[in-house]
Amino acid sequence: MAFSRATTPEPMPAQAELTARMVGVGMNFAAKAEADAEIESTLLHASVLGMEDGDLRVLAVLTTWLGVHHKHVNADLLVRLVGVQPSARVRAYWSAIAMWLKKDRRLARLAGAHKGAPIELLPTGNELQVKRRGEDPRFSASKLRVPKGALPDRQEDVLPPEVMVRRHAGYRNRVLMGPTFRADVWTALEHAPDLPIADIARKASCSFATAWQAAQDYRLLRAADSSAPHESPAD
Repeated sequence: MAFSRATTPEPMPAQAELTARMVGVGMNFAAKAEADAEIESTLLHASVLGMEDGDLRVLAVLTTWLGVHHKHVNADLLVRLVGVQPSARVRAYWSAIAMWLKKDRRLARLAGAHKGAPIELLPTGNELQVKRRGEDPRFSASKLRVPKGALPDRQEDVLPPEVMVRRHAGYRNRVLMGPTFRADVWTALEHAPDLPIADIARKASCSFATAWQAAQDYRLLRAADSSAPHESPAD
């Protein structure tokens, strides 16, 4: 069967599983982490939980996480996931994030994710709260109206980059190689070096060609390392 890349969104994981993934990507919730959790799908599912299910705690931590770690997000993958998301509220959130983080030009494509009128964060009383407290400056003039204080920005809610590079292999590879599909293929190969290329491509959510080229380079280095002569320490 020919290789095909999935274009439909991954089903929403169970609450406990999603919490473990969020902890795995560096969000400080009281749960055991899923090691090396996939980053972009976790971010997308966290935004669904926040915008559709009204979990403002999760949405606040997600927003803080993006402020700290957006440079290491695979923007191509995130744009693809948001693009097939049916929820207008979720798309409005990501449009607003793109406006806030506009200096990261990779995220600019998310700005058009929601083309309708601005959406209010709170289902009731949003306008009153905005009048009383003003708007959260991160979302000002965006597609999402957020009262100030509704999404607290606490840096202690997320792990800093220097901790993430030690705990998350995929994050570390993105720091080394850039937040690209090549880095994600490399991570998949480190976990399972002998997986077929098509399976690697599916795990990394990339094209077969990208996975094939990265795999050739990975296996070249692996072969070179294994065949290198043992060098004894100098006297």
